Amino acid sequence: MNIQGYSASATSGTALELVSLKMAKDQQEQQGQAAIQLLESAADVPRPTSANPALGGTIDTFA
Repeated sequence: MNIQGYSASATSGTALELVSLKMAKDQQEQQGQAAIQLLESAADVPRPTSANPALGGTIDTFA
């Protein structure tokens, strides 16, 4: 019975799982930072204004 071989493969499986979890966490953090940068850059864009503020003030909802 080769218990040592089983233990070594279980240990390497656990190590691979930990590496995988760390990579997933790092990717989530990078995506979160990208989302924050996108939101911050969108906040700086000025909203378009019309030359005539009365335009678009009334919306006809009847077809």
